[in-house]
Amino acid sequence: MSAQDPFYIVKEEIQQSIDKLQSTFHQWDNISSNNRESIQLTKELLTSCESIRWQIDELDKAIAVAARDPAWYGIDEAELEKRRRWTITARTQVDAMRKAVQAGKEQSIAFSTRQELMRLPNDDPYQASRSNQYEAQDNDAFISSESDRQLLLIKQQDEELDELSASVQRIGGVGLTIHEELTGQEKIIHELGLDMESTSNRLDFVQLLWKEKAVEEKESA
Repeated sequence: MSAQDPFYIVKEEIQQSIDKLQSTFHQWDNISSNNRESIQLTKELLTSCESIRWQIDELDKAIAVAARDPAWYGIDEAELEKRRRWTITARTQVDAMRKAVQAGKEQSIAFSTRQELMRLPNDDPYQASRSNQYEAQDNDAFISSESDRQLLLIKQQDEELDELSASVQRIGGVGLTIHEELTGQEKIIHELGLDMESTSNRLDFVQLLWKEKAVEEKESA
């Protein structure tokens, strides 16, 4: 098929989103499940999975529309089946990652809850003071590091949102094109019906004239 086919344009964009999702998933899978970066990546992954899932569903709808009249769109049943298989595979990949991230999120919540329950109060004022001092130093260093990391993640999310917005607009354009083509088909069919009705009326009129002429000739004879 032509590279300008709307299906392949949208498919390429979705595939790029899936590739990026897999990269982020591997990053998430290789870090501790109880730090802030993991929490941020979890939210990012779940959001991306939902977004890509929606794009795949929209592409499936476009395939269903084309399946109503493949000849009109210049494709055959084999090509339709090929497109359906791709959307099934893409959806399976996204769903698998979403389920893994969701399961990791639930485990992280359970672990954090257990940690909170296991914490015991410290009755030694001296030990508590030293502990608080160390915790304050650790917190300052952690906050500084996390601040830089959060800024980077926010920048990445902004870029992804821009890409997603552009992709949604393109998918919407494909849907609009299909709608316009279907509307054009309906108009042509309607006009053809009117022409056929008009032709039928004219034939009926001609046949009526022939019958009247035949009757007149018979009476004259």
